[in-house]
Amino acid sequence: MSKIVAIVGRPNVGKSTLFNRLVGARKAIVDDVSGVTRDRHYGKADWRNREFVIIDTGGYVPHSSDVFESAIRDQVDIAIEEADLLIFMVDVSTGITDLDQAFTAILRKSKKPVVCVVNKVDNTSQIIDATEFYSLGLDPLFNLSSISGSGTGELLDFIYDKLELEKEEPAIPTEEIDETDPDSVFPKELKLPRVAIVGRPNVGKSSLVNALLGYDRNIVTPMAGTTRDTIHTRYNSFGKELLLVDTAGIRKKSKVHENIEFYSVLRAIRAIEECDVCVIMVDATLGFEAQDMNLFSLALRNNKGIVLLINKWDLVENKETNTIKQIEESIRHKTAPFVDFPIHFISVLNKQRIFKAVESIEDVFENMKRTVSTSKFNEFILPVIEQTPPPSQKGKYVRIKYATQLKANSVVFAFFCNLPQYIQESYKRFLENKIRQEYNYQGVPIKLFFRKK
Repeated sequence: MSKIVAIVGRPNVGKSTLFNRLVGARKAIVDDVSGVTRDRHYGKADWRNREFVIIDTGGYVPHSSDVFESAIRDQVDIAIEEADLLIFMVDVSTGITDLDQAFTAILRKSKKPVVCVVNKVDNTSQIIDATEFYSLGLDPLFNLSSISGSGTGELLDFIYDKLELEKEEPAIPTEEIDETDPDSVFPKELKLPRVAIVGRPNVGKSSLVNALLGYDRNIVTPMAGTTRDTIHTRYNSFGKELLLVDTAGIRKKSKVHENIEFYSVLRAIRAIEECDVCVIMVDATLGFEAQDMNLFSLALRNNKGIVLLINKWDLVENKETNTIKQIEESIRHKTAPFVDFPIHFISVLNKQRIFKAVESIEDVFENMKRTVSTSKFNEFILPVIEQTPPPSQKGKYVRIKYATQLKANSVVFAFFCNLPQYIQESYKRFLENKIRQEYNYQGVPIKLFFRKK
């Protein structure tokens, strides 16, 4: 089992900056204001050819009634419980604060080994100032600068020795341990489908993850913009195994003013680009609006599997027998010509049809991997083409000789013919529809290319 180290402390002392340095990537959003980090972030650090898990946490503020700070405390408590070693980070530029002293008492009650790290120590005078923190009664004490990296080597040496990391390869983390980079955590034979959950703010993305897991993995509040970073969580229940990626809500570009939200949106967009299946959540009380269509188009352009979830269905009033059918027809009319994707009307609050949604996600992922042999495909498609050949253009007749499925990350078919430049978009859609009728590619974009033989 990989050892776990949690970075904890009050707000704005540099925990996320140290986390990014230890994992070797900018996985956590960093800003000068306090309260940027809210949920727990997991990463993997490598030191002296050994690996251990690092948890980044939000700033701990005891006894606060603020809704975010209260939720952050719950997340920090979970991280403390999970950790084998705690890095308690403080700030030399502010000295010891009341929050530092209050949090020190909490760490003592945890009975976990604690190392005190004084951050932002960049010169000799600050090294002298850092000795003040010995009065907290925590030993040892390390001085470092998480921005420049000075002092992190000594800290990593201590962590290595303290945890007595095993010399054999670390085991696969348990289901409770979430990782930010699935390729570096799970062996390739256990690579999980990556599922990005996207949508406008306050549509229920984090609530969906929590409902599927059965516990509060991500912070949820009624306020839009609660989630800021992409949060990765391993789901393994009822024979289904997925890597769920909760993302920040994406608003119109004109409404994004803060740097934090700007970077949150970039992370969400990158999650779409890197996922296998994109789950687009829509607020049933608002309907399928332009921003939802933008997310749909982005997933489509990146050739991702698509599942549409209409959340808050329990809040829709005056529902009739054909209401669902009418809404589906309206949505598919907007997304045409791509209309072959699953739509589920769910209520995360009541856990209504959410597990049916998980089944669709897995089905779409399997559809993305579906391959058809060249011989079987030609046996099917050539008679279709012979019965309905491409229409002539300028007196030119297109003759398609054969077709094959290409090896690619998405579903791509290549057709070889004499005059590929005369193939019209309407005929491409005709062939795509025939392919979908014969093979199950629901939720999967299909690309058709025509090449000269």
